[in-house]
Amino acid sequence: MSLTGKKAICFYFQVHQPFRLKRYRFFDLGHDHYYYDDFTNESIMRKVAENCYLPSNEIIYDQLVKNKGKFKVTFSLTGLVINQFRLYAPEVLESFRKLAETGMVEFLAETESHSLASIKTRSEFEHQVIAHKAMVREFLGVEPSSFRNTELIYSDQIGSWVADMGFKSILTEGAKHVLGWKSPNFLYCNSINPRLKVLLRNFVLSDDIAFRFSNRNWSEWPLTADKYASWINKLAPKSELINVFLDYETFGEHNRRDTGIFDFLQHLPGAILRKTPFKFMTPTEVAENLQPVSAISIPSPISWADEERDITAWNGNELQSSALDKLYNLTAKVNMCEDQQIMKDWEYLQASDHFYYMATKFFSDGAVHAYFNPYDTPYDAFMNYMNVLSDFEMRLKRFVPDNDEQNEVSKLNNLLKEKELIIDQLTSEIENLKKNIYKRKRASSKSGIKETSYAGNMLLISSSKTKTAKKSKSSKTAKTRKSK
Repeated sequence: MSLTGKKAICFYFQVHQPFRLKRYRFFDLGHDHYYYDDFTNESIMRKVAENCYLPSNEIIYDQLVKNKGKFKVTFSLTGLVINQFRLYAPEVLESFRKLAETGMVEFLAETESHSLASIKTRSEFEHQVIAHKAMVREFLGVEPSSFRNTELIYSDQIGSWVADMGFKSILTEGAKHVLGWKSPNFLYCNSINPRLKVLLRNFVLSDDIAFRFSNRNWSEWPLTADKYASWINKLAPKSELINVFLDYETFGEHNRRDTGIFDFLQHLPGAILRKTPFKFMTPTEVAENLQPVSAISIPSPISWADEERDITAWNGNELQSSALDKLYNLTAKVNMCEDQQIMKDWEYLQASDHFYYMATKFFSDGAVHAYFNPYDTPYDAFMNYMNVLSDFEMRLKRFVPDNDEQNEVSKLNNLLKEKELIIDQLTSEIENLKKNIYKRKRASSKSGIKETSYAGNMLLISSSKTKTAKKSKSSKTAKTRKSK
């Protein structure tokens, strides 16, 4: 039962693309320190931009303008996808900034790397959240006040961390095994810190769009905006909050244009506003306008992946656990390193996608992820990732040695680099001196030639005058003798 009389509907879209790794073999270790498949990353980004991001953003912008403040949506853009927009599709980033400028769109904070840091280390988790907030502020011009974790991963502890960082609300999955008899269609709060409001995804309504929309064998196919709005209206008497959370690639990529998905998106806001008592709100507005009905206890992490709605999609087998442990065991060393390329690789290697590719079970949403999975088997994904991570670790040890012997080697290497730098500087100075000496010699040589030439001319003139004088004297002497 509603405590405020208000009814809200929240539409949230996740936007993410990882930096996929190239084929990296054992023999590449120590030689090749660039790990990414630039061609594949650019190709997929351009494809999804044309199929999904640009047309969807255009439709949403038009609906925001048309409905004059009555329609609102929420996005989260990972730090990785923002960097890919900057590299491969700057017009997409500009279109998101245009949405932000309407004031009708909320952008959430999350981990910069779309990482699993929240289940491994609090310090790295908080570091990434701060970094992501800075990116959203820089590239979208807004300050996030609500939060969503990677793949909607949430637990009581994670929620308390998010509350401590000052966020008003967090999004997660309305998992059956957590809710029991409770409904996801109400606002809840964190069981440790009640100041944090918890919005639970209605997975039935969300998956009707994400997974069943283009399924011709579905009993409700075809799904229209009016039909969907009627379903929401039927929930109104026993609901206060409807949360529809989706991958943004649902529009145009997972469901192609010819399925009618863009027509559905275009007509959905108007249908909901006409046929239901729900008002569109962003997560921060929900936290400010609705009251939680109770705390929700979630001691173990949940997510929005697979039927179990847990984290076994990324940490459910020995391959994944081994890779995660090796990665996050490097956290302390990375924090001691100041090399920019190391820090960038650390960011990219934490993407949850790398570990999802290692999953050895089948998921209800596995077909969606298969679109972008570059590996034939989970073992291939594991071996490729571990080769990359091993090379990364070798590079890291050069900057941050882990024992006395390596410390000594590192010092000697640094000393050698300093000596080489001094030698290069001295060599450069010697070359400059040689050039100056050569120039001076040339200048001196030219000056000597001119002086010699002048002296020679004067000598010739003097000699000529002497000879003339001698001849004149000799002639006079001869004449004197003759007269005598």
